[in-house]
Amino acid sequence: MYQYKDQDYEAVHFDGQDLRYGELVRCTFKKCTFMNTSLDEIETSHCRFIECDFKGAALCGSVHTESAFENCTFNGANLFVSKFSSCKMTGSDFAGAQMDGVTLNQGDWSYTNLRHTKLGKQDLRGIRFYEADFSDTDLTKADLRDSDLTRVTLSRANLQGADLRGANLEGIDLKTLNIKGARMDREQAILFIRSYGAKVD
Repeated sequence: MYQYKDQDYEAVHFDGQDLRYGELVRCTFKKCTFMNTSLDEIETSHCRFIECDFKGAALCGSVHTESAFENCTFNGANLFVSKFSSCKMTGSDFAGAQMDGVTLNQGDWSYTNLRHTKLGKQDLRGIRFYEADFSDTDLTKADLRDSDLTRVTLSRANLQGADLRGANLEGIDLKTLNIKGARMDREQAILFIRSYGAKVD
């Protein structure tokens, strides 16, 4: 196992390397590429990845704590049973990423592309998803309580059985949602009824 602390890298290509089982602490990576890199079971803490490319990378079982992945690309990456705790993921693209069994704990996932991902039954409480794209995403029975879903895109997303209580649903076209069996609080239910033109006294 290797450990890097307080290191800065810019435009470095780590493509195809075996970097499994490492620990990165307070490191910064700017415009670096990790395409098809083996990063299984690495741990990052207070690191910053800015505009980095993780296309096709393997991050299975990786653990990230208070790290930032800003405007990064994860197309086709394998994030099976990876864990992100209090991470800032703003603007990152997860299209085509394998996210089965992923754990998201708090954090800021604003402006992320999460199209076609499988997040069913996930605990997504309190996460900021401001203007994220959940098109065609499986959110069945997901726990979205107290999350910020302001202006998220949910076209063709499956929210059956999801728990939406306390979530901010501002700017969402509620008429397009499949929310059979979803749990809502009173304010959300009124918002939903009003979206169909009903008057609530």
